Amino acid sequence: MLLAHYSTQRPEAGCDEAGRGCLAGSVYAAAVVLPEGYANARLNDSKQLSPTRRYHLREEILRDAVAWSVGTVSASEIDEINILNASILAMHRALDGLKVRPAFILVDGNRFKPYGSTPFATIVKGDAKYLSIAAASILAKTFRDDEMRRLHEQYPWYGWDHNAGYPTREHRRGIEQHGLTPYHRRSFRLLADRGPQLPFPED
Repeated sequence: MLLAHYSTQRPEAGCDEAGRGCLAGSVYAAAVVLPEGYANARLNDSKQLSPTRRYHLREEILRDAVAWSVGTVSASEIDEINILNASILAMHRALDGLKVRPAFILVDGNRFKPYGSTPFATIVKGDAKYLSIAAASILAKTFRDDEMRRLHEQYPWYGWDHNAGYPTREHRRGIEQHGLTPYHRRSFRLLADRGPQLPFPED
């Protein structure tokens, strides 16, 4: 059973990111403030839900949340500052977009940087423990999946409409055959047997 709150300080924002392990695309993060006493037995870590269930829950979250926001950091920014810093920056950008300033921040995982003077807690596997983090997980995942499907229409060789940019065999075969796009993260190990900064023509 997921818990509604962690802190006595209200409003409390849950944060999570999506796309950290991908080879292409932006990293997305969401911040969600749920109503006091909110309950939703269907909410869970987005990775444990089917795509259909995630999108149904997204509509419920957008309808019910006191405030929500999504922040992104592009592939080129990821290459400049590394994926950990990019994930935290995406969460900060999501928090920037909230129409309600949180008094406390719940973050999935074990790494975060202070967001101004707002107190926070990092929770390992928090998306399976706290409703606000689970809600943020669903928003980050679904909005990122939407972006990767749009990019798939422009670059159909990598399977982004169903692998979302993760390092699948199909994705890496597309890189071998068609090279890199502007949305690939060049600081990542894009092919299993090669390091970063691959010498493709786009470079």
